[in-house]
Amino acid sequence: MGRQFRKVVVLGANGAMGAGSGEVFAAAGIDTVFLARTRDKAAEGKKRAEKMAKSTALGRFISVGSYDEDLAKVVPGADLVFEAVSEDLALKRVYFEKIAELRRPDSIVATVSSGLSIASMAQTGDASFARHFLGIHFFNPPNVIVGCELIPHAGTDPLVTEEVTELLQGRLGRELVRTSDTPAFCGNRVGFKVLNECAQLADEHGAAYVDALLGPHTGRAMPPLATIDFVGWDVHQAIVDNIFAHTKDEAHAAFALPASMKAKIARGVLGDKTPAEGGFFKKGGKSDVKTPEVAKQMRALNHVGRYQEAFDVFAEATGPDAALMRKVILGYVSYALNRVGEVVERVADVDRIMGFGFNWAPPGALVDLIGARRTVALLEAAKLPIPRVLVEAAERNQRLFDAAHVDVGRFFHG
Repeated sequence: MGRQFRKVVVLGANGAMGAGSGEVFAAAGIDTVFLARTRDKAAEGKKRAEKMAKSTALGRFISVGSYDEDLAKVVPGADLVFEAVSEDLALKRVYFEKIAELRRPDSIVATVSSGLSIASMAQTGDASFARHFLGIHFFNPPNVIVGCELIPHAGTDPLVTEEVTELLQGRLGRELVRTSDTPAFCGNRVGFKVLNECAQLADEHGAAYVDALLGPHTGRAMPPLATIDFVGWDVHQAIVDNIFAHTKDEAHAAFALPASMKAKIARGVLGDKTPAEGGFFKKGGKSDVKTPEVAKQMRALNHVGRYQEAFDVFAEATGPDAALMRKVILGYVSYALNRVGEVVERVADVDRIMGFGFNWAPPGALVDLIGARRTVALLEAAKLPIPRVLVEAAERNQRLFDAAHVDVGRFFHG
Protein backbone atom coordinates (compact mmCIF):
# COMPACT_ATOMS: atom_id res chain seq x y z
CA MET A 1 0.00 0.00 0.00
CA GLY A 2 1.27 3.46 -0.89
CA ARG A 3 0.84 6.59 1.15
CA GLN A 4 -2.73 7.30 2.22
CA PHE A 5 -3.75 10.91 1.57
CA ARG A 6 -6.48 11.48 4.12
CA LYS A 7 -6.18 15.24 4.71
CA VAL A 8 -5.14 18.10 2.43
CA VAL A 9 -4.75 21.74 3.46
CA VAL A 10 -5.11 24.31 0.65
CA LEU A 11 -3.67 27.81 1.09
CA GLY A 12 -5.14 30.52 -1.12
CA ALA A 13 -8.38 28.58 -1.35
CA ASN A 14 -10.44 31.64 -2.28
CA GLY A 15 -8.62 32.12 -5.59
CA ALA A 16 -9.43 30.43 -8.89
CA MET A 17 -6.64 27.88 -8.66
CA GLY A 18 -7.00 27.33 -4.93
CA ALA A 19 -10.74 26.71 -5.07
CA GLY A 20 -10.42 24.66 -8.26
CA SER A 21 -7.63 22.50 -6.89
CA GLY A 22 -9.49 22.09 -3.60
CA GLU A 23 -12.52 20.91 -5.57
CA VAL A 24 -10.41 18.17 -7.18
CA PHE A 25 -9.18 16.90 -3.81
CA ALA A 26 -12.61 17.05 -2.18
CA ALA A 27 -14.29 15.41 -5.18
CA ALA A 28 -11.97 12.45 -4.62
CA GLY A 29 -13.35 12.11 -1.08
CA ILE A 30 -10.31 13.60 0.66
CA ASP A 31 -10.94 15.80 3.70
CA THR A 32 -9.82 19.21 2.50
CA VAL A 33 -9.27 22.36 4.55
CA PHE A 34 -9.73 25.64 2.68
CA LEU A 35 -7.59 28.43 4.18
CA ALA A 36 -7.52 32.11 3.22
CA ARG A 37 -6.81 35.47 4.87
CA THR A 38 -10.21 35.34 6.55
CA ARG A 39 -12.71 32.59 7.24
CA ASP A 40 -15.25 34.42 5.08
CA LYS A 41 -12.81 34.39 2.13
CA ALA A 42 -12.26 30.67 2.61
CA ALA A 43 -16.04 30.15 2.72
CA GLU A 44 -16.26 31.98 -0.62
CA GLY A 45 -13.73 29.51 -1.98
CA LYS A 46 -15.86 26.62 -0.73
CA LYS A 47 -18.92 28.03 -2.51
CA ARG A 48 -16.84 28.44 -5.64
CA ALA A 49 -15.77 24.79 -5.44
CA GLU A 50 -19.36 23.63 -4.94
CA LYS A 51 -20.41 25.66 -7.96
CA MET A 52 -17.67 24.01 -10.03
CA ALA A 53 -18.86 20.60 -8.90
CA LYS A 54 -22.51 21.60 -9.43
CA SER A 55 -23.26 19.99 -6.08
CA THR A 56 -23.33 21.10 -2.46
CA ALA A 57 -22.65 17.47 -1.49
CA LEU A 58 -18.98 18.25 -2.06
CA GLY A 59 -19.14 20.48 1.00
CA ARG A 60 -19.11 17.57 3.42
CA PHE A 61 -15.44 17.04 2.57
CA ILE A 62 -14.50 20.73 2.94
CA SER A 63 -13.87 22.75 6.09
CA VAL A 64 -12.76 26.39 6.15
CA GLY A 65 -10.48 28.58 8.21
CA SER A 66 -8.10 31.54 8.24
CA TYR A 67 -4.32 31.67 8.33
CA ASP A 68 -4.12 33.50 11.64
CA GLU A 69 -6.61 31.31 13.50
CA ASP A 70 -6.27 27.91 11.88
CA LEU A 71 -2.94 27.38 10.09
CA ALA A 72 -1.21 26.11 13.26
CA LYS A 73 -4.16 23.84 14.00
CA VAL A 74 -4.51 22.07 10.67
CA VAL A 75 -1.03 21.86 9.11
CA PRO A 76 0.38 19.36 11.66
CA GLY A 77 -2.33 16.86 10.71
CA ALA A 78 -2.06 17.29 6.94
CA ASP A 79 -0.69 14.63 4.62
CA LEU A 80 -0.38 17.24 1.88
CA VAL A 81 -0.13 21.02 2.20
CA PHE A 82 -1.03 22.60 -1.12
CA GLU A 83 -0.02 26.24 -1.71
CA ALA A 84 -2.06 28.29 -4.18
CA VAL A 85 -1.46 31.90 -3.11
CA SER A 86 -0.57 34.64 -5.58
CA GLU A 87 2.25 33.95 -8.08
CA ASP A 88 4.75 35.96 -6.06
CA LEU A 89 7.90 34.20 -4.85
CA ALA A 90 8.42 36.44 -1.81
CA LEU A 91 4.82 35.96 -0.67
CA LYS A 92 4.98 32.20 -1.17
CA ARG A 93 8.14 32.02 0.95
CA VAL A 94 6.36 33.73 3.85
CA TYR A 95 3.87 30.88 3.96
CA PHE A 96 6.44 28.17 3.33
CA GLU A 97 8.43 29.35 6.35
CA LYS A 98 5.35 28.93 8.52
CA ILE A 99 4.51 25.55 7.01
CA ALA A 100 8.09 24.34 7.52
CA GLU A 101 7.76 25.01 11.27
CA LEU A 102 4.35 23.32 11.60
CA ARG A 103 4.38 20.29 9.27
CA ARG A 104 4.98 16.67 10.23
CA PRO A 105 8.39 15.39 9.14
CA ASP A 106 6.74 13.09 6.57
CA SER A 107 4.11 15.47 5.18
CA ILE A 108 4.34 16.61 1.57
CA VAL A 109 4.27 20.28 0.54
CA ALA A 110 3.36 21.27 -3.01
CA THR A 111 2.94 24.48 -4.96
CA VAL A 112 0.55 25.04 -7.85
CA SER A 113 2.93 27.65 -9.32
CA SER A 114 2.68 27.88 -13.09
CA GLY A 115 6.38 28.43 -13.63
CA LEU A 116 8.45 29.71 -10.70
CA SER A 117 11.55 27.78 -9.65
CA ILE A 118 10.59 24.76 -7.55
CA ALA A 119 14.15 24.42 -6.22
CA SER A 120 14.16 28.05 -5.08
CA MET A 121 10.92 27.58 -3.15
CA ALA A 122 12.17 24.30 -1.65
CA GLN A 123 15.12 26.11 -0.06
CA THR A 124 12.73 27.99 2.25
CA GLY A 125 12.65 25.20 4.84
CA ASP A 126 14.99 22.61 6.29
CA ALA A 127 16.33 19.48 4.58
CA SER A 128 13.16 17.51 5.33
CA PHE A 129 10.99 20.26 3.85
CA ALA A 130 13.11 20.26 0.67
CA ARG A 131 12.96 16.46 0.29
CA HIS A 132 9.15 16.54 0.57
CA PHE A 133 8.61 19.56 -1.71
CA LEU A 134 7.53 19.59 -5.37
CA GLY A 135 5.30 21.35 -7.88
CA ILE A 136 1.82 20.17 -8.90
CA HIS A 137 0.71 22.38 -11.78
CA PHE A 138 -3.01 22.00 -12.40
CA PHE A 139 -4.45 23.85 -15.38
CA ASN A 140 -7.42 26.18 -14.96
CA PRO A 141 -10.14 25.09 -14.32
CA PRO A 142 -8.74 21.91 -12.72
CA ASN A 143 -12.14 20.26 -12.38
CA VAL A 144 -12.51 20.35 -16.20
CA ILE A 145 -8.94 20.20 -17.53
CA VAL A 146 -7.29 16.92 -16.54
CA GLY A 147 -3.79 17.71 -17.80
CA CYS A 148 -1.33 18.17 -14.95
CA GLU A 149 2.42 18.70 -14.60
CA LEU A 150 4.42 17.19 -11.75
CA ILE A 151 7.69 19.01 -11.11
CA PRO A 152 10.13 17.55 -8.60
CA HIS A 153 13.37 19.45 -8.03
CA ALA A 154 16.78 17.81 -7.82
CA GLY A 155 16.42 17.30 -4.07
CA THR A 156 12.90 15.86 -4.01
CA ASP A 157 12.81 12.36 -2.49
CA PRO A 158 12.03 9.96 -5.39
CA LEU A 159 9.59 8.09 -3.16
CA VAL A 160 7.64 11.33 -2.61
CA THR A 161 7.51 11.85 -6.38
CA GLU A 162 6.16 8.33 -6.85
CA GLU A 163 3.56 8.72 -4.09
CA VAL A 164 2.26 11.96 -5.57
CA THR A 165 2.28 10.41 -9.05
CA GLU A 166 0.05 7.61 -7.74
CA LEU A 167 -2.32 10.13 -6.14
CA LEU A 168 -2.60 12.29 -9.24
CA GLN A 169 -2.89 9.54 -11.83
CA GLY A 170 -4.96 7.17 -9.75
CA ARG A 171 -7.27 8.80 -7.26
CA LEU A 172 -7.46 12.18 -8.99
CA GLY A 173 -7.58 10.89 -12.58
CA ARG A 174 -5.01 13.30 -14.00
CA GLU A 175 -3.29 13.04 -17.38
CA LEU A 176 0.10 13.47 -15.76
CA VAL A 177 3.38 14.67 -17.25
CA ARG A 178 6.61 14.90 -15.27
CA THR A 179 8.71 17.89 -16.31
CA SER A 180 12.07 19.32 -15.35
CA ASP A 181 12.27 22.36 -13.07
CA THR A 182 12.64 24.92 -15.86
CA PRO A 183 10.85 28.29 -16.30
CA ALA A 184 7.12 27.76 -16.98
CA PHE A 185 7.74 23.99 -17.18
CA CYS A 186 6.43 22.50 -20.45
CA GLY A 187 2.80 23.46 -21.13
CA ASN A 188 3.09 27.18 -20.47
CA ARG A 189 6.54 27.40 -22.07
CA VAL A 190 5.20 26.01 -25.34
CA GLY A 191 1.70 27.48 -25.18
CA PHE A 192 2.65 31.03 -24.27
CA LYS A 193 5.31 31.10 -26.97
CA VAL A 194 2.50 30.72 -29.49
CA LEU A 195 0.13 33.07 -27.69
CA ASN A 196 2.68 35.86 -27.37
CA GLU A 197 3.82 35.42 -30.96
CA CYS A 198 0.18 35.96 -31.99
CA ALA A 199 0.03 39.05 -29.77
CA GLN A 200 3.09 40.41 -31.59
CA LEU A 201 1.44 39.67 -34.94
CA ALA A 202 -1.70 41.56 -33.86
CA ASP A 203 0.27 44.82 -33.91
CA GLU A 204 0.94 44.30 -37.61
CA HIS A 205 -2.15 42.48 -38.85
CA GLY A 206 -4.91 43.29 -36.34
CA ALA A 207 -6.33 41.06 -33.61
CA ALA A 208 -9.47 39.98 -35.48
CA TYR A 209 -7.47 38.81 -38.50
CA VAL A 210 -4.98 36.84 -36.36
CA ASP A 211 -7.76 35.01 -34.53
CA ALA A 212 -9.66 34.32 -37.75
CA LEU A 213 -6.52 32.86 -39.34
CA LEU A 214 -5.35 30.82 -36.34
CA GLY A 215 -8.62 29.75 -34.72
CA PRO A 216 -9.94 26.33 -33.67
CA HIS A 217 -9.52 24.89 -37.17
CA THR A 218 -5.75 24.85 -36.51
CA GLY A 219 -6.20 22.75 -33.38
CA ARG A 220 -7.10 24.77 -30.31
CA ALA A 221 -10.14 25.23 -28.10
CA MET A 222 -10.18 29.03 -28.48
CA PRO A 223 -8.49 31.46 -30.88
CA PRO A 224 -5.15 32.64 -29.47
CA LEU A 225 -5.89 36.28 -28.68
CA ALA A 226 -9.29 35.46 -27.21
CA THR A 227 -7.37 33.00 -25.02
CA ILE A 228 -5.09 35.78 -23.74
CA ASP A 229 -8.17 37.89 -22.93
CA PHE A 230 -9.65 34.93 -21.04
CA VAL A 231 -6.44 34.16 -19.12
CA GLY A 232 -5.90 37.83 -18.24
CA TRP A 233 -3.27 40.18 -19.61
CA ASP A 234 -1.57 40.45 -16.22
CA VAL A 235 -1.20 36.68 -15.96
CA HIS A 236 0.03 36.53 -19.56
CA GLN A 237 2.63 39.21 -18.83
CA ALA A 238 3.88 37.44 -15.69
CA ILE A 239 4.39 34.18 -17.58
CA VAL A 240 6.11 35.56 -20.69
CA ASP A 241 8.26 38.00 -18.70
CA ASN A 242 9.46 35.10 -16.52
CA ILE A 243 10.32 32.98 -19.55
CA PHE A 244 11.98 35.88 -21.39
CA ALA A 245 14.13 36.68 -18.35
CA HIS A 246 15.20 33.13 -17.54
CA THR A 247 15.56 31.31 -20.87
CA LYS A 248 17.73 31.84 -23.94
CA ASP A 249 16.44 29.44 -26.55
CA GLU A 250 15.75 29.53 -30.28
CA ALA A 251 12.43 31.38 -29.78
CA HIS A 252 13.58 33.91 -27.19
CA ALA A 253 12.27 36.91 -29.14
CA ALA A 254 8.78 35.39 -29.25
CA PHE A 255 8.46 35.91 -25.48
CA ALA A 256 8.98 39.69 -25.60
CA LEU A 257 5.69 41.26 -24.49
CA PRO A 258 4.49 43.73 -27.16
CA ALA A 259 4.93 47.35 -26.09
CA SER A 260 1.29 47.99 -26.98
CA MET A 261 0.16 45.40 -24.42
CA LYS A 262 2.56 46.70 -21.78
CA ALA A 263 1.18 50.23 -22.16
CA LYS A 264 -2.43 49.07 -21.92
CA ILE A 265 -1.72 46.88 -18.88
CA ALA A 266 -0.25 49.96 -17.17
CA ARG A 267 -3.60 51.69 -17.82
CA GLY A 268 -5.51 48.78 -16.25
CA VAL A 269 -6.49 46.84 -19.37
CA LEU A 270 -6.53 43.17 -18.38
CA GLY A 271 -8.78 41.43 -20.91
CA ASP A 272 -12.00 39.76 -19.76
CA LYS A 273 -11.24 40.76 -16.16
CA THR A 274 -11.89 44.38 -17.17
CA PRO A 275 -15.01 44.14 -19.36
CA ALA A 276 -15.38 47.90 -19.77
CA GLU A 277 -11.92 48.16 -21.36
CA GLY A 278 -11.76 44.63 -22.77
CA GLY A 279 -8.46 43.44 -24.15
CA PHE A 280 -7.91 42.49 -27.75
CA PHE A 281 -11.70 42.27 -27.89
CA LYS A 282 -14.70 43.51 -25.94
CA LYS A 283 -17.44 41.13 -24.87
CA GLY A 284 -20.27 41.27 -27.38
CA GLY A 285 -18.19 43.10 -29.95
CA LYS A 286 -18.48 42.16 -33.60
CA SER A 287 -15.79 41.89 -36.24
CA ASP A 288 -16.10 42.75 -39.91
CA VAL A 289 -12.86 40.92 -40.81
CA LYS A 290 -13.37 38.32 -43.53
CA THR A 291 -12.22 34.82 -42.70
CA PRO A 292 -9.20 33.98 -44.89
CA GLU A 293 -9.96 31.38 -47.57
CA VAL A 294 -7.41 28.87 -46.24
CA ALA A 295 -9.13 29.00 -42.84
CA LYS A 296 -12.58 28.57 -44.44
CA GLN A 297 -11.47 25.47 -46.33
CA MET A 298 -9.90 23.90 -43.25
CA ARG A 299 -12.95 24.61 -41.12
CA ALA A 300 -15.25 23.00 -43.67
CA LEU A 301 -13.13 19.84 -43.86
CA ASN A 302 -12.69 19.59 -40.08
CA HIS A 303 -16.44 19.97 -39.66
CA VAL A 304 -17.01 16.67 -41.48
CA GLY A 305 -14.07 14.88 -39.87
CA ARG A 306 -11.66 15.12 -42.82
CA TYR A 307 -8.76 16.29 -40.70
CA GLN A 308 -5.94 14.98 -42.87
CA GLU A 309 -7.42 16.70 -45.91
CA ALA A 310 -7.67 19.93 -43.89
CA PHE A 311 -3.93 19.74 -43.28
CA ASP A 312 -3.32 18.99 -46.92
CA VAL A 313 -4.88 22.42 -47.50
CA PHE A 314 -2.68 23.82 -44.71
CA ALA A 315 0.45 22.44 -46.36
CA GLU A 316 -0.37 23.25 -49.98
CA ALA A 317 -2.32 26.55 -49.95
CA THR A 318 -0.58 29.53 -51.48
CA GLY A 319 -0.58 33.23 -50.62
CA PRO A 320 0.34 35.34 -47.59
CA ASP A 321 -2.51 34.04 -45.38
CA ALA A 322 -1.39 30.43 -45.74
CA ALA A 323 2.27 31.37 -45.30
CA LEU A 324 1.56 33.19 -42.03
CA MET A 325 -0.61 30.34 -40.74
CA ARG A 326 2.17 27.87 -41.49
CA LYS A 327 4.78 30.08 -39.79
CA VAL A 328 2.86 30.05 -36.50
CA ILE A 329 1.60 26.46 -36.48
CA LEU A 330 4.86 24.96 -37.73
CA GLY A 331 6.64 27.18 -35.18
CA TYR A 332 4.51 25.54 -32.49
CA VAL A 333 5.43 22.05 -33.71
CA SER A 334 9.13 22.91 -33.95
CA TYR A 335 9.35 24.60 -30.56
CA ALA A 336 7.31 21.94 -28.74
CA LEU A 337 9.26 18.99 -30.10
CA ASN A 338 12.56 20.75 -29.37
CA ARG A 339 11.66 20.71 -25.67
CA VAL A 340 11.95 16.91 -25.70
CA GLY A 341 15.17 16.11 -23.89
CA GLU A 342 15.29 19.52 -22.22
CA VAL A 343 12.00 19.89 -20.33
CA VAL A 344 10.32 16.50 -20.84
CA GLU A 345 11.70 13.08 -21.72
CA ARG A 346 9.43 11.95 -24.56
CA VAL A 347 7.28 13.25 -27.40
CA ALA A 348 4.33 11.64 -25.61
CA ASP A 349 4.90 14.00 -22.66
CA VAL A 350 4.67 17.23 -24.64
CA ASP A 351 1.77 15.76 -26.63
CA ARG A 352 -0.11 14.88 -23.47
CA ILE A 353 0.28 18.24 -21.75
CA MET A 354 -0.61 20.25 -24.84
CA GLY A 355 -3.56 17.98 -25.58
CA PHE A 356 -4.97 17.66 -22.08
CA GLY A 357 -3.56 20.77 -20.38
CA PHE A 358 -4.06 23.36 -23.13
CA ASN A 359 -6.67 21.43 -25.12
CA TRP A 360 -4.59 22.09 -28.23
CA ALA A 361 -3.86 19.55 -30.95
CA PRO A 362 -0.66 17.82 -29.78
CA PRO A 363 2.37 18.58 -31.94
CA GLY A 364 2.86 14.88 -32.63
CA ALA A 365 -0.72 14.59 -33.87
CA LEU A 366 -0.20 17.54 -36.23
CA VAL A 367 2.95 15.92 -37.61
CA ASP A 368 1.01 12.71 -38.24
CA LEU A 369 -1.74 14.61 -40.09
CA ILE A 370 0.74 16.54 -42.21
CA GLY A 371 3.22 13.67 -42.60
CA ALA A 372 6.65 13.63 -40.94
CA ARG A 373 8.63 14.03 -44.16
CA ARG A 374 6.38 16.80 -45.43
CA THR A 375 6.63 18.54 -42.04
CA VAL A 376 10.44 18.50 -42.32
CA ALA A 377 10.20 20.03 -45.80
CA LEU A 378 7.76 22.70 -44.62
CA LEU A 379 10.00 23.59 -41.67
CA GLU A 380 12.96 23.92 -44.02
CA ALA A 381 10.92 26.19 -46.32
CA ALA A 382 9.83 28.31 -43.33
CA LYS A 383 13.44 28.46 -42.04
CA LEU A 384 12.40 26.98 -38.69
CA PRO A 385 14.50 24.60 -36.54
CA ILE A 386 13.94 20.92 -37.29
CA PRO A 387 13.76 18.86 -34.07
CA ARG A 388 15.84 15.71 -33.83
CA VAL A 389 12.82 13.58 -32.90
CA LEU A 390 11.06 14.73 -36.07
CA VAL A 391 14.05 13.90 -38.27
CA GLU A 392 14.14 10.41 -36.74
CA ALA A 393 10.39 9.93 -37.32
CA ALA A 394 10.78 11.02 -40.95
CA GLU A 395 13.73 8.70 -41.54
CA ARG A 396 11.88 5.71 -40.07
CA ASN A 397 8.48 6.72 -41.48
CA GLN A 398 7.07 6.54 -37.93
CA ARG A 399 4.03 8.17 -36.38
CA LEU A 400 4.67 10.42 -33.37
CA PHE A 401 1.30 10.56 -31.59
CA ASP A 402 1.06 7.35 -29.57
CA ALA A 403 -2.33 7.79 -27.85
CA ALA A 404 -4.30 5.41 -30.07
CA HIS A 405 -7.36 5.71 -27.81
CA VAL A 406 -7.66 9.47 -28.46
CA ASP A 407 -9.74 10.75 -31.38
CA VAL A 408 -7.75 13.70 -32.74
CA GLY A 409 -11.04 15.30 -33.80
CA ARG A 410 -11.55 16.39 -30.20
CA PHE A 411 -8.88 19.07 -30.73
CA PHE A 412 -10.53 20.71 -33.75
CA HIS A 413 -13.46 22.51 -32.15
CA GLY A 414 -16.17 24.18 -34.17
